[in-house]
Amino acid sequence: MENLDLHEKKPLTKEDSKSPLADTQNLTDERRLPIDKVGVRGIRFPIKVQDKSRSHQETIASVGMFVDLPHHFKGTHMSRFVEVLHAHGNLIHVDNISKILGEMQRKLNAQKAHLEMQFPYFLEKTAPVTQNKSLMDYTVMFDASAQQDSIDFVLNVQVPVTTLCPCSKAISRYGAHNQRGNVSVSVRFNDRVWIEDLIECVETSASSGLYALLKRPDEKAVTERAYENPVFVEDLVRNVVMKLHGIPQVTWYRVEAENFESIHNHNAYACIEAGNSQASESLD
Repeated sequence: MENLDLHEKKPLTKEDSKSPLADTQNLTDERRLPIDKVGVRGIRFPIKVQDKSRSHQETIASVGMFVDLPHHFKGTHMSRFVEVLHAHGNLIHVDNISKILGEMQRKLNAQKAHLEMQFPYFLEKTAPVTQNKSLMDYTVMFDASAQQDSIDFVLNVQVPVTTLCPCSKAISRYGAHNQRGNVSVSVRFNDRVWIEDLIECVETSASSGLYALLKRPDEKAVTERAYENPVFVEDLVRNVVMKLHGIPQVTWYRVEAENFESIHNHNAYACIEAGNSQASESLD
């Protein structure tokens, strides 16, 4: 008797290759629950971003792509998101975003499409005394969505800063506590807004900006500058908003600040959004 190979697989025939594969995603779902956003997240992809001083810079984004799903479909086709992204070659430009959203709507037969990109953005900064140059990185996000022919685009920039407590300075004999904070600025706009300008709005609103490289003379200058310019977290968001009022292209904003307190077991937080009455009046 011949030995039988229980793991032997039947070879594919020409007829097998022609057989249609089941499209499970297109099956009907009986639960009648539409899904607001479904898709893929965490794709790493090269993008090109406009740079105020060097025309553009190339960086790597973490990309999320989503569409709405009607209640009668069981699932969406995940591979089509990646196909849309790669159809634009090896580098995505910001100006392509509206086109990508439109292709997502068509390829996935969706009414709504959503695209998010988060990436590091680098600026060369000069130390205040030694004039040493170094690269400082910031986190930037593009949050874009399309509903039929309407496009909504929000630019978000996250900027780390130093803040020194005005109360601590006023009551202490030997100094004042300071801490690193993080400011998040989100804007909508009707014409180009530079990432660099938003970063400057934040850093000049804090006690001091941060630097990647500081020698001792620089450290002395930065800490003394912070001591002479104390700000509460409330001051910080108000200062940033006042500077945003000087950028006429901005039509909406949300400014959030969080200080990672050095003498408390909690953080201090403040937020101003253009939806409140005072902020709305300032944008009219």
